[in-house]
Order: sequence, then C-alpha cells, then structure tokens
Amino acid sequence: MNSPGAQAPLQGGALALTAFGLALGTFMQVLDSTIANVSLPTIAGNLSVGASQGTWIVTSFAVANGVAVPLTGWLMGRFGVVRVFVTSVVLFTLTSMLCGLAWSIESLIFFRILQGAVSGPMIPGSQTLLIAIFPPARRSTALGVWSMTTLIGPVAGPILGGYICDNYHWSWIFLINGPVGVFCALVCWRGLRHRETPTRRLPIDTVGVALLVLWVGALQVVLDKGKDADWFHSTFITVLAIVALVLFLVWLVWELTDEHPAVDLSLYRNRNFLFGTVAFCFGYAVFFANLLLMPLWMQTQLDYTATWAGLVAAPAGVIAFLLTPLVARAGNRVDTRLMATIAFVAFAVSYFMRADFTTHDDLLTYVLPLPVQGIAMSCFFVSLLTIQLDGLTPEQIPMATGISNFARITSGSFAASLITTLWDRREALHQSRLADHLTVLSPDYRATVEAMQALGVGAGQAAGMITREMVRQAYQLAANEIFWLSGWVALAMTALVWLTRRPHTGHA
Repeated sequence: MNSPGAQAPLQGGALALTAFGLALGTFMQVLDSTIANVSLPTIAGNLSVGASQGTWIVTSFAVANGVAVPLTGWLMGRFGVVRVFVTSVVLFTLTSMLCGLAWSIESLIFFRILQGAVSGPMIPGSQTLLIAIFPPARRSTALGVWSMTTLIGPVAGPILGGYICDNYHWSWIFLINGPVGVFCALVCWRGLRHRETPTRRLPIDTVGVALLVLWVGALQVVLDKGKDADWFHSTFITVLAIVALVLFLVWLVWELTDEHPAVDLSLYRNRNFLFGTVAFCFGYAVFFANLLLMPLWMQTQLDYTATWAGLVAAPAGVIAFLLTPLVARAGNRVDTRLMATIAFVAFAVSYFMRADFTTHDDLLTYVLPLPVQGIAMSCFFVSLLTIQLDGLTPEQIPMATGISNFARITSGSFAASLITTLWDRREALHQSRLADHLTVLSPDYRATVEAMQALGVGAGQAAGMITREMVRQAYQLAANEIFWLSGWVALAMTALVWLTRRPHTGHA
C-alpha cells in the first residue's frame, strides 16, 4: 500500500465530498468538547446531582481525550491513518449514543470517558488526511478547510447546547452526533479506503504509554478540579500536581532514550516544529482564555443571558469562516510567517480594544473587537500549522499532528483553569482597594446613599446596591487587566514566528 502522500491527489467532486467528510470529523469532536459546558446545570439537575459532580461530565472527557491524542501517531503508524480515523469516528458515534441514553451521572461519566478516549485520533487524523488528498502546493488550502471547522465548533457549541437544553431534552446534545457520524464514516471510508498508509509492526512502548496515561490524567484532573478545590490549599490537588510533575519527568527521560517511543519527541529538533508549536500553544491559550472570559463576564456581571452572551461571540466565528478560504489561497503564495504575524497583531488589537470596556457600554461596543478577532482567527490556524509541519515527511505528519493537537488541548486546559482563578483574585484585590476609598464614613458614600433615599430607596437597600456596583466594577477592572495582558502576550509571539524558516508552499 502506498502512502496517500505518494498517490495522486483527489480532484473535483471526490475531493470536495471527502474533504467535507473529514471536516465533519473535526467539527463533531470540537463541538462535543464545548457543547456540554453550557448544558451542565441542566444535566446535573435532571440527574439529581450537584454542580460539583456535574463538572466531571466535562473533566472525564478532557482527561480521556488528553491521554489518547498523543498516542495517535503510534496508532496510525501501526494500523494505518484511514483505518484508525474511520474506526475512531464510528466508535465516537456509538459512545455519543450511549451518552445520550445515560440513566445516571455515573453511567454518563463512564460513557464520556469512553467517548474522549476513542475521539483522540479524530482531529489529528482529519488533519493528516486533508493534507494527503490535496496537492502539496495547496497544503494551505487543506489546512484552511480543517481550520474552518475548528473555528466554528467553539462558537457553535455553547449556542447549540443552550438552545437544545432550553427547548429539548439534554440528551440530544449527544444524540445529534448519530446521523452526522454515520455520514462522516461512510463518506471517508468510501473515498479513502484505497489510500491507506503503510503500516509497520511497531513494538508497543508499554512503559511509555503507562507513564503517559498517569501523568496526563493527573494533570488534567489538577487543571479541571483545581479551582473548585482552591488549588494548592487542597492536599488532593497538591499531591496530584507533584505526581504529574514527577511522572512527566520520568516519561520525558524514557521517551527520549527508548528505541521505539510511543511519542516521538525527536520532532522538536525541527526548528519550525519547535517554535511553531510554542507560538501555537501560547496563541491558542490566550484565545481560549478570552473565549471563556467574555461570556462568563457578560453573564455574571452584565446580566446577559447565555444565548446573548454566545451570540456576541458569533461575529468572530462568521468573519473567520468567510475569510479562511481566502487566507488559505493566499497562503500558497505569501510568506506564512507574515500571515502568522498578522494573526497575532490582530489578536492583540482585539484584546487591547476590550481593555477599555466599561460596565455601561452598549452591545455594539462589546461586539466591535470581534470582527478584528475574526481576522486573526482566519490567519492563525492556517499559518501556524503550515509552519509546524514544514519540512516533515509524510510518515512524520501523523505523529506531528497528534503532538501538536495534544499541546493545543493541554494549553487550552491550562488557560481555562488559570483564567477564572486570576480573574477572581484580581477582583478581590480591586474590591478591597475600592472599599478603602468608599467607606460608610466617606462623603461620596453618604451623598450617594442620600441621593438614593431621596428616590425612595431604603438605607439598607442602597448599601446593598452600592456594594453590588463595587463588585461589578472590581470584576470589570480585573477583566480589563486580563485583556491587556493577553494583548502583550499575543504581540510577544510574533518574535517566535520569525525564529522559524520560511515554509515551502510550492510558490516560495
């Protein structure tokens, strides 16, 4: 069997249909990573459990997926990219059905673990196969198709999840994967079964896999449960963090010295893969952190509904979706490092625009930075992935995409955990400072209370309203600081981009 990279690329309708099927695989996995987040209160209430138990619905999926993704390269080398990808889609569809049919929180968590584990190869597999079926000179186009679905998922997930839970039973957030998964598996198997990659009887790195499962599992639990347990004030979190660190170091030494490692870390000797992955992770972490912070801030402090908070983010996804095909086409001709620079600068501009938000701005003001972010998103994934994969052989790409996506998922988990903690702690600092300047003895405080009493508000009620406004302003100041910091991190990443070689795109 020949490598798909060595076969003639697909053309015409076959190319379009197969690319669409592969894109659906990415979309389903990304969607399922986010769609359950907004649905947690509904699911927890329906299954008669508390909110803390309900968060394991998300945590269990993230832990299992985090362990499975870096093993993708080994699985595809052993069994073939097409076979592993299609099998992953079929099993993901089956486990989605089981999640929708879950009868208790225990059964749902168990099925979510299975769903996360079997979905590991879906994103790296779709990315690898898209690159294989497009001509080498159109690699940016292939990555553009992949990026479009990656961009839509995080935006569509919360909106779709909220709509389903408001109007239907929560189980439909999983059951809708049924027909989509069947279509995806059939289209991809029909179009790609004769383009299977060479397989090798690779020995199983049992020790490496075991260490990987243990340290990644421990790390994901620390990241997902740390905030609820007050981080290192919890003995459980502290012990898990130490375990994760020690096992990671042992795993690192093992993988670097083993003859047949489960994860080929030698890929980082490639300058573009090293610096491209670092820039990709930091850029994605900041992007994901802001993706979480905006709706959280709008719902908790500005009294926006979940649906409206989700819709505010929609312009970025729409702009990115429309521009990505144009960017992908330009990527075949323009220096990809310039496109990556445009992405990081546009991200920085959008974050700096948010740093001037106030609690009394109108909806249009909150939406204005989103089109700028959409421009950044359209360039970000295509350019950084092109840089990362430059100079790698077709045999190395499955492992490289697995490692890249694992790094992206882990950086997103770090961002999700750290951003809310940082926001809360900065709010506490700002609230204490505001309280120092607005005491019951200060003239401004007394004047405000008297003015409110003149309008018929009681003294106690007035004090409560002032405290509530002070908390709102403290959270606003904390959010603005995070937006400002995000902008500078994005700008710093432009330096890393120019440490890489200019990727060869066929028109260089």
